[in-house]
Amino acid sequence: MSKKILLVSYYWPPAGGPGVQRWLKFTKYLPEFGYEPYVYVPENPSYPIIDQSLAEEINPKVKIIRQPIWEPYRIAEKLTKNNTNFKAGQFETTRKQGFLSRLSLYIRGNFFIPDARKFWIKPSVKFLTRYLKETGIKTIITTGPPHSMHLIGLRLKDKDPQLRWIADFRDPWTQISYYSQLKLTSSSDKKHKHLEKEVLQKADLVISTSYTDKENFERSGAKKAVCITNGFDSEINLKNNKTSKFTLSYIGMLETLRNPHNLWKILDELVKQHPDFREDLQLKLVGKVAGSILEDLQDTSLQSNIINKGYLSHSESVFEMNDSDILLITNFPEERSRGIIPGKLYEYLASGNTVLSIGPENADVKKILDKTEAGKHFSYTDTDNLKFFILNEYEKWKNNIPHSPSQCINEFHRKELTRILVKVIE
Repeated sequence: MSKKILLVSYYWPPAGGPGVQRWLKFTKYLPEFGYEPYVYVPENPSYPIIDQSLAEEINPKVKIIRQPIWEPYRIAEKLTKNNTNFKAGQFETTRKQGFLSRLSLYIRGNFFIPDARKFWIKPSVKFLTRYLKETGIKTIITTGPPHSMHLIGLRLKDKDPQLRWIADFRDPWTQISYYSQLKLTSSSDKKHKHLEKEVLQKADLVISTSYTDKENFERSGAKKAVCITNGFDSEINLKNNKTSKFTLSYIGMLETLRNPHNLWKILDELVKQHPDFREDLQLKLVGKVAGSILEDLQDTSLQSNIINKGYLSHSESVFEMNDSDILLITNFPEERSRGIIPGKLYEYLASGNTVLSIGPENADVKKILDKTEAGKHFSYTDTDNLKFFILNEYEKWKNNIPHSPSQCINEFHRKELTRILVKVIE
């Protein structure tokens, strides 16, 4: 007999981006382990990115429940287009923000706690209280951000202490880097932290996507915390053919706070110093890239080497990923961000290509790259070693020396991760 489990999520196809894929893939494999997944999502969400191709990956055994949501982003977007970037997780520095952008950021941080989807909490609790009784579902999972989803779980748990509630944090709450950008008052900061602590202490299980976040959640009072990383859902693709250009690619959303200035500087120096490198290099950008970063690149000698493809569907992005030599991943430079593992890392691993990571020292990404032998991690201040790495990879490309990652990459396949999820649920 199948065991019923309900997921509460804001993001679901046709939403695009890496955040939606975590539970799209878990629900794909849960029926193979004897689970009957129900998914509760908004009927009329305001998604920053749309990818219709992801809808084709929904397991037909998943039961989807949709309820209306009201959220203020549509109003905010009429004030300034930068609110669309903010909704998508892109943050410009205060110096580059206009008055309306700064005002909307202040309102968002202090009036919509924990986020602008808070208006879905009350109607969702009312609907799900009845729905859980009707269906006999005893276990729910909330996944955030947005962290309003966790407050739905919190309220349901308060109503029924026997309900098993699992809180899945795809990103941390108050420990995430852009939290400091929200222009919070002292009272708003306290409210965020109080709600976060209440969720961590009352959830029966807290799931993190990184090792560092797990440790932080335990220190913050979580009853039980486990780390289940994100992963990939395709076979390892060990490339046999040589690319026509030495291609360094960034796939995904790249905002100002994760701008790898040191890499652009090194590439600029190399194209000036080495004519062959200048002729062979291709810097490929796939996804939404902040305007300030594109402006920085225009101030270098790399203009003729850049191919900016803009946002592509997931399947198209995977193709571009495979048609690369080095795959770039960046993180916020602050020490507090070392636990962030961007979801695209795992598809980078599956491509079989070399991964170049730039972020804080001792990052969780470094642990994975060291374990899988898939690439190297550098800090934002490490220029000499990074330059040597680029030149070394270029020589490998010229001599057609293939990259050979470790077989332990298979541990990050979505089916294997679902197997782990089932163990912690049970």
